[in-house]
Amino acid sequence: PPPPPPPPPGGPPPPPGPPPLGGITPPPGAPLGSALKRKNIPQPTNALKSFNWAKLAENKLEGTVWTDIDDAKVFKVLDLEDLERTFSAYQRQQKEDALDDALSSRHKVKELSVIDGRRAQNCNILLSRLKLSNDEIKRAILTMDEQEDLPKDMLEQLLKFVPEKADIDLLEEHKHELDRMAKADRFLFEMSRINHYQQRLQSLYFKKKFAERVAEVKPKVEAIRAASKEVFQSKSLKQLLEVVLAFGNYMNKGQRGNAYGFKISSLNKIADTKSSIDKNITLLHYLITIVEKKYPKVLNLHEELKDVPEAAKVNMTELEKEIGNLRSGLRAVEMELEYQKSQPSHPGDKFITVVSQFITLASFGFSDVEDLLAEAKELFTKAVKHFGEEPGKTQPDEFFGIFDQFLQAVTEAKQENENMRKRKEEEERRARMEAQLKEQRERERKARKAKENSEEGGEFDDLVSALRSGEVFDKDLSKLKRNRKRITNQLADGSRERPVTKLNF
Repeated sequence: PPPPPPPPPGGPPPPPGPPPLGGITPPPGAPLGSALKRKNIPQPTNALKSFNWAKLAENKLEGTVWTDIDDAKVFKVLDLEDLERTFSAYQRQQKEDALDDALSSRHKVKELSVIDGRRAQNCNILLSRLKLSNDEIKRAILTMDEQEDLPKDMLEQLLKFVPEKADIDLLEEHKHELDRMAKADRFLFEMSRINHYQQRLQSLYFKKKFAERVAEVKPKVEAIRAASKEVFQSKSLKQLLEVVLAFGNYMNKGQRGNAYGFKISSLNKIADTKSSIDKNITLLHYLITIVEKKYPKVLNLHEELKDVPEAAKVNMTELEKEIGNLRSGLRAVEMELEYQKSQPSHPGDKFITVVSQFITLASFGFSDVEDLLAEAKELFTKAVKHFGEEPGKTQPDEFFGIFDQFLQAVTEAKQENENMRKRKEEEERRARMEAQLKEQRERERKARKAKENSEEGGEFDDLVSALRSGEVFDKDLSKLKRNRKRITNQLADGSRERPVTKLNF
């Protein structure tokens, strides 16, 4: 049965009970017993703010510090009037108009607030953002927000300010003072009057978020389904595994060789083996070179495994948890629908009409997701077994992550091979150009030397011819001098190793 109502504000305190037995003081409201008796607690004349504490159960008191504590002594010391004035539930609300300050000092309105201060402050912030009256919020809840007044983020915040039982009990005591209630208190009180307010709010929030949540889940399920098919059916992957197996058996001797298969995680260890000729070249670089020459169709590997990167991001545990949340959320809305159907109908309440239609559509959409998940899990198990792995111990993000990592490594190694090829071509081109330039310089040097030799021989012949013809004895001595100077300079420039013979006349 509910506890008896507290005495009215300003009423006389309850009569004192008999003195406690055993020195143990019972907590407020504790039932009479052999050891615990009702406390004699002074009562305030007006309602006070609540102190949000957690009471210790009376069966937990024995052997604790509380058996030696008697708060009755404190009441004799406290200034209870000051305590009541400081923490009164009635707050003085000043008028906004500064011109009325003089009047407001004599006519201040007492505002009632029994909700925890921080909670009330946060609630006020929410209400100021929502910009709706209490009646408008109530109408939106009852009509399942047919006018789209409540955005999803606002609904999420409203769920944090659902009236709790303690709030309702406190507010019920002051329901005859609605006009004095502070904004947050009045809001919580009004919402508490709606039958199954919390369940209605949760149903509305679930309805608004359902399509979005399905849209987040479905691509993940489809990625696992598609990637499982791809790795199972890929001919390029099969051919590549065959080549890698041949490499491994050829390179490994004894116990490590003579294998019929290998774990797919070994694909990402291929790059660990480095060439003994060039440490920048790994077995993966070499494998790609061979595949490009001998098995060019294997280059379609990325296209055949196009959904693997997305599937590698999916955590099956989280995916199933999200789908489970959708399932339980849908079930909770169905249960609330059944409850509302059992209640008397009220004008303006559209919960049954709106939610009935939503349940029909949502159930169909969700069953589609569940069917898709069942198919994806079946195909995934088949793919895992196909590569000799254990289905129960392998998750999609781990399994497809191996292939995704390998595909990325192949892409990088292909690019590195291309870069090495371009560097080699550039070095060869530069070597050819240097050889051609050297050859050209050698030809030019030989041609210049041949020309110099030819010019020296011609000038000597001219001099001998002039001696024979007698031109050197011409009366025009200046011309002879000029010719002689020119010949001398040319011979000196042409070959410094050969001395020029001076002619004496």
